[in-house]
Amino acid sequence: MSLTATKPRILVIDDEPQILRFLRISLRSEGYEVLQAGSATEGLMLASSEAPDAIVLDLGLPDMDGLEALKQLRRSSRIPVLVLSVRSSEAEKVEALDNGANDYVTKPFGIREFVARIRVLLRDREPAALRPAANVYRSAGLIIDFVKRSVILDDEDIHLSKKEYALLARLATTPDHVVTQQQLLAEIWGPTHKEDTHYLRIVVAKLRNKLGDAPSSPRFLVTEQGVGYRLITYEAE
Repeated sequence: MSLTATKPRILVIDDEPQILRFLRISLRSEGYEVLQAGSATEGLMLASSEAPDAIVLDLGLPDMDGLEALKQLRRSSRIPVLVLSVRSSEAEKVEALDNGANDYVTKPFGIREFVARIRVLLRDREPAALRPAANVYRSAGLIIDFVKRSVILDDEDIHLSKKEYALLARLATTPDHVVTQQQLLAEIWGPTHKEDTHYLRIVVAKLRNKLGDAPSSPRFLVTEQGVGYRLITYEAE
């Protein structure tokens, strides 16, 4: 990943001193500048005044539920947000993602995975000149041409149905980010089909088969159980 000349700024909003210290040390060692807040109120003020490149948000804050803080943030900002919480139920993850979170990590967590997810969030903050062409997605032999609506895998044309292409293209517009089942159903099938998850499972299975993807060891399409799906992007060699 290419970074801008200045250090990317990460705002961590969490009321646990141990977590704040651990993340401050870990993120600084990776070359990031770290801002910290111990409450939602302080965090929202820093988000407004300091314009961080990404935010790490705990849900269990002393003055305000983290979901409410997320909703307030989304009224005026599209800063990428990674939710970091002990809340691990599928419903809570879906609610956070549906309310504007870009990713969700459950405590306890591995720092290597955490930093990797931060790198993914920051891809959205890179200058346009550093991003791949907007009309083509390329990763590990997979090429999606959004203009021609064509898909090539390892130099072979892949024929997809309209729904299969729509699903793959939607995931490719926000690679490495989880898209919830409800989002996909609403966008591809329409808002009246948000609960028809069997439609989605059928199309995902067919798409995986055409991509030669195994659910247990995915090359491209990852299932976030009970939450949604994300498309893996590999760094260019």
